[in-house]
Amino acid sequence: MKIRIYYEDTDCGGIVYHANYMKFCERARSDIFFSQNKMPYNQNFGFVVKAIKADFHKSAKLGDLIEVKTKILEIKKVTLLLLQEIYLKEERLFSMEVKLAFIDLSSTKLALIPKEIMEVLYANN
Repeated sequence: MKIRIYYEDTDCGGIVYHANYMKFCERARSDIFFSQNKMPYNQNFGFVVKAIKADFHKSAKLGDLIEVKTKILEIKKVTLLLLQEIYLKEERLFSMEVKLAFIDLSSTKLALIPKEIMEVLYANN
């Protein structure tokens, strides 16, 4: 997913504010899993972030066109581990591993990832 860096994404020095890298990754995850209309949707269940390990390599600046790349590293019964990296052309700016847990939203308890969602995840891997 490509994202243009706008003024609202930057600090007073014109470089991307650190928290926005995670927002860009969240946007890319949402785009992969939901806006492609391939992922079955059930408002009673969903993925939530369980853990994040992030590394900041270089800064993006106002006007840059960055690309967020997402790769599935591991699929388990109730969790999903992703590698998300942000690039400016060929240069890596940011990387993070994010572990997502699948939960029942009414109870916030872990739930098994349904077969239909597993099929979509394996198809995108």
